[in-house]
Amino acid sequence: MNIILLISDTFRWDNLFDRAAMPVNTPELDRFAQERAASLENCWVSSFPTIPHRTDLTSGRYGWPWHGWQPLARSGPNHSPNILRESGYVSQMLYDCQHLFRQGLHEGFDAQFTVRGQEGDTYFLRMNYPMEEVMPPEKTRGSRHFMDRNLPDISRWVNRHWRGEDDRLMVRTAGTTVEWLEENYRHDPFFLWVDFFDPHEPWDPPEYMVRKYDPDYDGTPMIHPNYGKASDLSAAELRNLRAHYCAEAELVDRWVGRVLQKIDDLDLWKNSIVIFTTDHGMSLGEHNRTGKSNINPGDDRPWPIYPEIAHIPLMVAAPGVAPGTKIHDFVQPPDILPTALELAGVQAEPPKSFHGKSFAPMLRGQAQPPLRDFVISAQYLRGDPREAGATRTTPVVYTREWAYAPIGQERTPELFDLKSDPCAERNVIADNPGVAEEMHEKLLGWLAEMNAPEEAVAAFRK
Repeated sequence: MNIILLISDTFRWDNLFDRAAMPVNTPELDRFAQERAASLENCWVSSFPTIPHRTDLTSGRYGWPWHGWQPLARSGPNHSPNILRESGYVSQMLYDCQHLFRQGLHEGFDAQFTVRGQEGDTYFLRMNYPMEEVMPPEKTRGSRHFMDRNLPDISRWVNRHWRGEDDRLMVRTAGTTVEWLEENYRHDPFFLWVDFFDPHEPWDPPEYMVRKYDPDYDGTPMIHPNYGKASDLSAAELRNLRAHYCAEAELVDRWVGRVLQKIDDLDLWKNSIVIFTTDHGMSLGEHNRTGKSNINPGDDRPWPIYPEIAHIPLMVAAPGVAPGTKIHDFVQPPDILPTALELAGVQAEPPKSFHGKSFAPMLRGQAQPPLRDFVISAQYLRGDPREAGATRTTPVVYTREWAYAPIGQERTPELFDLKSDPCAERNVIADNPGVAEEMHEKLLGWLAEMNAPEEAVAAFRK
């Protein structure tokens, strides 16, 4: 069967539900989940963030104990298009996530096509025009890039022609995908990887869409988080930041829906596996932070990978999968490739054995033991993050009942009761020291089982 993988970067799990803080309008993905796909309700980040996630997904292996953000070729030999080529697949990557070609994720595909201009991608200079300040420096991400400017300034300058919805990059990526499907749908089998960088920041949808979520705001548009304390923004600014994210997520839903509509037009459901997922979520005020990692000089906290970032959507449609099914067992990105291969009937021998496990029987409604009883969301980490001044992204261990951060915001362990506190906001470790000890042993035991290098384990030894 064909395999169509749709990835939307930074798409929060609760975008697809009635999120109390600011619900997102997602009619297309809602319809996909109800009429075509099974939803994996307990999918959690494995390796964080963008490139480590794609590396886990394309290799079927966990990466974070061994490597961080680096070119795919340095991370290992497994790559999904190469594995599928042995079974007669042709492969295409369509993407507007500029990090993919910089880290070699496009290599191995028979063809690749990129839409340029996301974030700080200065693919086309406009030196005749001044670069204007889009957001006050103290309100946005502090890193400096081309001409020593912030990412919001660069993005607006490079994409100065933007006027309406059709100018946005996810629209162009979706349009290219529709064209590709029309040009290739009669070939069988194909592997199509479509990677939307949105709703990654800068969140720059048309302002008329933002006003649907925040109609009365009259200040500077908040199009980029500060990757630091949410309290650095006023209540009105924080609401407007959320509104920009929500409007961009709604646009992604609309244009992913256009791709799904074309799959329907071409009658591809009968011989295709269609997957929608993301790499991670985004803090929009939760835990007094905006962003996904701490790169703000005004915030000296470690940032555990809390649920608003770690819990991610995953939906799979395929022949034999009952639409509207909800599966509550734990899965992670390394499981996606083995599952797609089994659903497609592909017998593969990857260069290195998969860490991930197929959940295809679950999708088909067949009895299957749970793949695992806990998951770990983590980033490559070396050294001791408890050292004064260290600002690191730190792991969290999740079970159905608990979330455990061995290195929390105060550089001490944290424990959260997810049954009563699903957003992990009330640290209850003082009342449950035995549970914290068990969770810590799960982390160390998993690292030992994976034969993780000693330097990966050292930060978590008591």
